[in-house]
Amino acid sequence: MLDHVFRPCRIGGLTVPHRIVMGAMHLNLETLDDGGAALAAFYTERVRGGAALVVTGGSAVDPAGSGGPGYGVLDDAKHRSALRTAARAVHDAGGLIALQLFHAGRYALPGAPGTDGAPPLAPSAVYSRFSRTVPQAMTEGQVTETVAAFARGAERAYELGFDAVEVMGSEGYLINQFTAPLTNRRDDAWGGDAGRRRRFPVEVLRAVRAAVGPAFPVLFRMSGADLVEDGTPWEDTAMLAVELADAGADALAVGVGWHESPVPTVQAQVPAGTWAVYAQRVKRALRAAGHGTVPVVASNRFNRLAQAEEVLAGGDVDLVAMARPFLADPAIVDKSRAGDSASVDLCIACNEACIDRSFGTERVSCLVNPRAGHEHEFPARPSPARRGSYAVIGAGLAGLEAARTLARLGHRVEVYEAADEPGGQFRLAARVPGKADFAETVRRRSRELAGLNVPVHLGHRVGAEDVPALRTLDGVVLATGVRPHRPDLPGVDLPHVLDYARAFADPGALGPRVAVIGGGGIAVDLAHLLTGDSAPAPTPEEFLASLSVTAQPPAVPGSAATAAPAVGSRRLTVMRRSGRIGAGIGPSTRWVVMAELRARGVRLLTDVTYEEITRDGVVVVAAGGERRLIAADHVVLATGQESRRETAAVLHRAGVPFETAGGAADSRSLNAVRATAQGLRAAHRIVQRAEARWARRAE
Repeated sequence: MLDHVFRPCRIGGLTVPHRIVMGAMHLNLETLDDGGAALAAFYTERVRGGAALVVTGGSAVDPAGSGGPGYGVLDDAKHRSALRTAARAVHDAGGLIALQLFHAGRYALPGAPGTDGAPPLAPSAVYSRFSRTVPQAMTEGQVTETVAAFARGAERAYELGFDAVEVMGSEGYLINQFTAPLTNRRDDAWGGDAGRRRRFPVEVLRAVRAAVGPAFPVLFRMSGADLVEDGTPWEDTAMLAVELADAGADALAVGVGWHESPVPTVQAQVPAGTWAVYAQRVKRALRAAGHGTVPVVASNRFNRLAQAEEVLAGGDVDLVAMARPFLADPAIVDKSRAGDSASVDLCIACNEACIDRSFGTERVSCLVNPRAGHEHEFPARPSPARRGSYAVIGAGLAGLEAARTLARLGHRVEVYEAADEPGGQFRLAARVPGKADFAETVRRRSRELAGLNVPVHLGHRVGAEDVPALRTLDGVVLATGVRPHRPDLPGVDLPHVLDYARAFADPGALGPRVAVIGGGGIAVDLAHLLTGDSAPAPTPEEFLASLSVTAQPPAVPGSAATAAPAVGSRRLTVMRRSGRIGAGIGPSTRWVVMAELRARGVRLLTDVTYEEITRDGVVVVAAGGERRLIAADHVVLATGQESRRETAAVLHRAGVPFETAGGAADSRSLNAVRATAQGLRAAHRIVQRAEARWARRAE
């Protein structure tokens, strides 16, 4: 039961029908030259799936505040027009929408559009590892002008038809930079002691409130914990919450962490609901000051409504913001409301198509839902002009996505998979500690196909004998995946040498000393599996304790490295000829998993040449010419993959129209994000080809 989730609440004069807020996400759709069509399609699909209050990604209040070329700036008439289109579409779909007012501060990229190449602005000239630059310390005139820019942004939100604004004062952006001693080293009216460091966020809120009047809802997103050395002390955070309530905030949304923090906050390794404790503390501080009626919004690392229900039932949080889960499944609210949470496509916190892309210019999307961000390009069409018949060969991620896309479009489709279970290589990742939700993706996709009446024939390798039946179809999506590459290396056929697939299948059979040849994402996952333990995933309390984040947050939390598991009994070496170990892993995740491997005692070698495999291990030559033996009881090959394309030749000879996806299309730089995106697009292409043939025949 989700009784607390589905209770209405009020934010100022706004009545919200349930307690789940769709949190802000920068999408790189904000500056597309399409009049706001993609942005509107993205938001309205979530509203139709049950989202009530949607918070947009940040719109910069002036050009200096832009986070990069994909950020919209409220001074730009084209961006305002796109926002107006999105707000109108959300209202037409029955939803509510708040515009997030944003200024990146020292996190702005140097030379952002409209800045004439000027460096980013910040409270003080403190180097940023995120933007890799030293910002310019703001003059007092620039500070007061920025306060006014936030007020103008709020006025524009009102004029554009938005239902509320959210002031972005968390995650290390400009307002948060003013509150932290690390980044505010001023000694004037805007810094020098705690009270003056808090002045900027309070003045911003006052200016926004004055600009829109008392009836227009204003949310303020504040940092509950910066999680950086010399960040905002907890006492200052609590006082800021009270001052913001005094200044007229209608709700306080509580975020955590900076991009420069050594503590993981949004990765799969973080237990769900970990950071709600900071929102609970903010609520208690408000109650103690007589502001207990001001709603507090918890956020970060929720991917199920049941988790939100648990936090809300505690009484110290009023709403829960979920962002990435709405990427994974736009209908997460309606499915959960209907008691069908088992069909929700879960956010697996891989970050690859969402957070990692948001730092660049590529359109934000989702591994488990590649339509995310592309709704305008791939609209749902439940009733096709003609119902076709298709086959999908291969039930890895690419094949499963192609099959559900075809079925959702209203076509008949059958799936053939040579293995005894679906999932392909994604099943391997699901075995890694902390990635249990990866297996859920395969289970839920299989369940959806069953609900769409799509037969999945397991243990069926398609061959020449299937050609007569395939010729009767309108097309085929070939998603037969990959096989491990076997390098041409002396000793590769010795009995203690095995490929990564066999190692994943039976890790317990490997000896105490293991050498892994290859250092990509598969090798890193395998290293985690081989050095992990079978203990249950930590609770939020255990995770916080491991980071030295105790009942009263210390000024300096521990780092991810100190929180990693102790060195295990297995001695593991991961080797790579060139480049960084795990170079293909997304930047928001790689640093976390690599810190864990180092803490577990995994030896990481790069710039080595493999000379031969012997019964005693692997002989390598280091960059300096030193020849050495890496002793090993077992040697695992993780040297890439090769496409399985035997079936492609069969289809080609038989004249069966087909499209390829995933590893069958190209094994180079293969990852799950690319696989699902290609599955989606291959399904649409094969239908378009069939429709073109039907049209020609009708002429």
